[in-house]
Amino acid sequence: MPITPATISWLGMLLLGSLLACQSPGDHKPRAGSPLFEALLGRLLKGSVPYVDVAGLAAQPAVVLLDARAAPEYAVSHLRGARWVGYDDFDLSRVQDLPRDTPIVVYCSVGFRSEKVGEKLQQAGFSKVRNLYGGLFEWVNEGQPTVGADGQPTPRVHAYSRTWGIWLKRGKKVH
Repeated sequence: MPITPATISWLGMLLLGSLLACQSPGDHKPRAGSPLFEALLGRLLKGSVPYVDVAGLAAQPAVVLLDARAAPEYAVSHLRGARWVGYDDFDLSRVQDLPRDTPIVVYCSVGFRSEKVGEKLQQAGFSKVRNLYGGLFEWVNEGQPTVGADGQPTPRVHAYSRTWGIWLKRGKKVH
């Protein structure tokens, strides 16, 4: 088998994931399900918005959920009660009704877009913003429910793309 840059990259991510999986329990960052997914998140996310993991969010029902994905992704499924705010066309007018001290959790597919929206919220003075670590993919991977546009439970999850969809281990992938 020829050694290509892609092979080296994947081997590096595997090694990084293995190292991350061996970190002590005292680390402050939540963990995603697989070491490879954890390694990917470690490279994508800056940690500029504090994290909440799936278990932490599931235990906090009194938060405003903001979905930072594209509207077609949101239409396929989202967290119950989530408000769509978008990413590419995000505008603070979509949250103008919220007091600046409202507990907010922003999510997207894996946490990258939601981190960027969370940064904008922080810059606008929102003081209790969290980013769902691992995003909707991790939420579904841990067996948590989603709802469709009709508000009814659905196993369907927009996988963003075939490449990114490899991180979604549960649910019915929609592209």
